[in-house]
Amino acid sequence: MFSHVMVGSNDIERSRRFYDAVLGTLGAGEPVQNVAGTGHVRLFYRHDGGTFCVTEPINGEAATFSNGGTIGFKCNSPDQVRQFHDVAVAHGGTTIEEAPGLREGKLGAMHLAYVRDPDGNKLCALYRVKQAT
Repeated sequence: MFSHVMVGSNDIERSRRFYDAVLGTLGAGEPVQNVAGTGHVRLFYRHDGGTFCVTEPINGEAATFSNGGTIGFKCNSPDQVRQFHDVAVAHGGTTIEEAPGLREGKLGAMHLAYVRDPDGNKLCALYRVKQAT
């Protein structure tokens, strides 16, 4: 359904350090960097068929986060959820909501961790527990 997700950054090098570390926990490698004709820099992290992008705003205004928006990253295990969280916090992210861990509800059991990146974008690491059939 989605081709990519893009967030804005007010400090592209700080974002590169943060996302290189955090997305590295999921297996994403170095981003492809693009400098547009306007001079703004964009980073494209490609992994597992998806693209996550970070950009300096094209209009020259400050980047802001989406109030109510969350970007979710699929993890392969509860340990990877915890690692995503811990690496994010170690690289300038902020823990938000409940502590990382198991949540059970109508959508099934999931291990979740929520953080904000240095620009305030809300990120979620998610591992769905396989249900017995």
